[in-house]
Amino acid sequence: MRTRRLLGLAAAVIAAVSISACSSAAPSGSGDAGGSGSGNDATGAFPVTIEHAFGKTIIEQQPKRIATVGWTSQEVPLALGIAPVGMAKITWGDDNGNGMMPWVEDKLAELKAPTPKLYDETDGVDFEAVAATKPDVILAAYSGITKEDYRTLSKIAPVVAYPHTAWGTSLDDLVRMDSEAIGKKAEGEALLKRLHEESAASLAKHPKLANAKVLIANIDPKNLSQVTIYTSHDTRPRFLKELGLPEPAIVTEESKKTDAFFATVSAEAADRFSDVDLIVSAGTPDLLKRMQADPLLNKIPAVANGRVAILPDASPLAVSASPSPLSIGWGVDRYFDALSAPLQ
Repeated sequence: MRTRRLLGLAAAVIAAVSISACSSAAPSGSGDAGGSGSGNDATGAFPVTIEHAFGKTIIEQQPKRIATVGWTSQEVPLALGIAPVGMAKITWGDDNGNGMMPWVEDKLAELKAPTPKLYDETDGVDFEAVAATKPDVILAAYSGITKEDYRTLSKIAPVVAYPHTAWGTSLDDLVRMDSEAIGKKAEGEALLKRLHEESAASLAKHPKLANAKVLIANIDPKNLSQVTIYTSHDTRPRFLKELGLPEPAIVTEESKKTDAFFATVSAEAADRFSDVDLIVSAGTPDLLKRMQADPLLNKIPAVANGRVAILPDASPLAVSASPSPLSIGWGVDRYFDALSAPLQ
């Protein structure tokens, strides 16, 4: 399917060329980029230059048609009052089958905006579908695009890729990169201030959580011999760390070994989880019982003592563990309620 999309891209790019001609993407080789813009003031003056993992992208004029690739980039323009023309269909966490998270639906309704074109990224970027939206810019700051994907997308419109690591973009970098790319730099800073304040206020209502060492993991009931933990390169544990929660030793140790957003640890190494106060995983209601019945996992103090928060599998609540510009307002209180419950 990916080959078919690439073969069909040429025709789609021709259709989009008149729209993107006034903008330019300028990949400049592999850069040690930090997701920053250069030579741009807070008013959103153009041109702007956005640095990222694949070099830098120059956006000549303020884009009017915005397409997004990956997860959550669509939420930055939406939070700032602009509906994208195209975005990826949500395939995990969508609670009603329409391909969008509820907070995105709510925002589109608030803006009285039509549903953007939704494209399926199950088999990778659907280049034809992205090109068909005739974008002026493509936001992919929170995505897993490869350098080849970046080059192909850049033939359609200027592309804002992630700053360092695939799927590892922080909330702050996401908002700053995307808001500057669409000429809303000052509004992006105001949005971040509000999101930080909302998150801190919610945490203050959950005092037992505030000092807990929380391990965010993926526990597969079909294979309890290992635990997949999310490293500090992932938005989920980073969100808690930035709010001041202490980090479990195992997260610190594994994060030093890799740039990946996850690591796999044997369940036999129960001692490595000894300082964990709370384990968080998506799953079914019987997951804790199954973990406690496992002779290896039950040696972990948090498991033995029932300090495990199970977020309903493939639910909006589970998705909200990875904070985004719109999910925080929708669900940070619900998320912290779920995490605090086992600590009572």
